[in-house]
Amino acid sequence: MPMIDVYAARGLIKDRKGLARELAEAIMRWERVPVIPFFTGNTAAFVHELDGDAFSTATADDSSDHVRVAVTTNAGALDRDQQRGLVKEISELVATAAGDPSLAERTWVTLTEAVPGGWGIGGHAYTNEEIVQHVRKLLGQG
Repeated sequence: MPMIDVYAARGLIKDRKGLARELAEAIMRWERVPVIPFFTGNTAAFVHELDGDAFSTATADDSSDHVRVAVTTNAGALDRDQQRGLVKEISELVATAAGDPSLAERTWVTLTEAVPGGWGIGGHAYTNEEIVQHVRKLLGQG
């Protein structure tokens, strides 16, 4: 179940809760997981507001109009087409949430995969196979 962290200058994102929900829903679509409580209740996005002087590009100009989005998924959750589509959609969602279409060009997205067993929910560190087995059981298929 992915975790998404958005880092933006304070006040840049007008509806943080709405953006967080849209990002969580987007990654579930791109991962193509079933819409069941195990996934909906464990897929989350967090919007972190930073003071405008808390970050900079190497040009040392006013970089408070950039956004960083860090996405962590389980290993192998996204193929190359899914990675491309997710990064594009995340960038567009952030720009829309800020009311600035050009922000998509200044939104950096990193995709990171948790190592097998490096994904914990409810006190259990799941491997990919354990997640699949658990979901099959929830769906009555295992």
